[in-house]
Amino acid sequence: MLLQKSLKIRPQFEKKPLSSFLKVFFLIFCFICCNYGDLPALAREKRLDLNNPESVLKAYRKIFCSLVDGEPVVYWWQGQVYSRIPGEKDRKLFQIQGMNVRTCVTLPNQNRDYGYRLVSREVMLYLHPETGEILRNWQNPWTDKEVGVFHVANDPVNSRPQFASKTSEFQGTFKNDRVLVNFNIPLFYSNPLGGDYQDYIGGTYHAMEMFSYFLPQSQLLDAKLDRVEDVSVSWTRISKWLPWMEMGDRVGILVFQGAGMRLNSWNDLPLTFRREIETNYPKFRNPPPLDDSRPNQTTWTNFKQKIDSLRDRSR
Repeated sequence: MLLQKSLKIRPQFEKKPLSSFLKVFFLIFCFICCNYGDLPALAREKRLDLNNPESVLKAYRKIFCSLVDGEPVVYWWQGQVYSRIPGEKDRKLFQIQGMNVRTCVTLPNQNRDYGYRLVSREVMLYLHPETGEILRNWQNPWTDKEVGVFHVANDPVNSRPQFASKTSEFQGTFKNDRVLVNFNIPLFYSNPLGGDYQDYIGGTYHAMEMFSYFLPQSQLLDAKLDRVEDVSVSWTRISKWLPWMEMGDRVGILVFQGAGMRLNSWNDLPLTFRREIETNYPKFRNPPPLDDSRPNQTTWTNFKQKIDSLRDRSR
């Protein structure tokens, strides 16, 4: 009799907590549905929708910098520079090593569209083509003249504001959880080292910069991540002779080719390169202020300032 009673009591005892569990689960389900809508929509919020212009702009921002205003990001690259003259074999003139320190700031426009702006500084050093030693002087093989090397130290290198209302579809190729993004930047404008008659006698600054970014699709589309950590970049530049080479109007061009990546921090830069920046370009450890309104610098504008300064001293 006692055994029968215990068998009857046990099923009743086990049903009670199950019923309570179902009630709690039902209440939680109702709360989620009332506050967040349907569950598939909640899942979609965890991924950027690249059919949405604002999400497209955020995806680009995650590649170039960070969704967190003011967070510094460092890109680093290394490569080579070749000469190309018709009828002459290409020459490897330099190794190069460079870095760009940047940050972004959210910048909505008058229509309250999502937008942002990138501000940055960059250094690129010209190195011996074989040893990789930082060059201070260079023996020009065409003029047989020794000239001082004028390394790249551009401050600032800022972008124009970007807004979702003017953003088209995401320009990238998706394959095997990887994303390839290409950007080609043709440059053609008045050369700051030229005079007022470039339309008549030439001398216009003419160059092309080509970038390819490689990154994981999962990091790009994850809406919970503020930036894409794993980014590799390829960079190619075609331009005229550098002004400090003193090549005048000799026929020929330079071809720059480099490869680099996004670093976790400033301390991940190669030690020799980092020490050179800390010694001779200390302000390049950090990006410009978020409200920086200065005009951008280039090698040509900086070299012009140097020449003008030397001329002023000699007067």
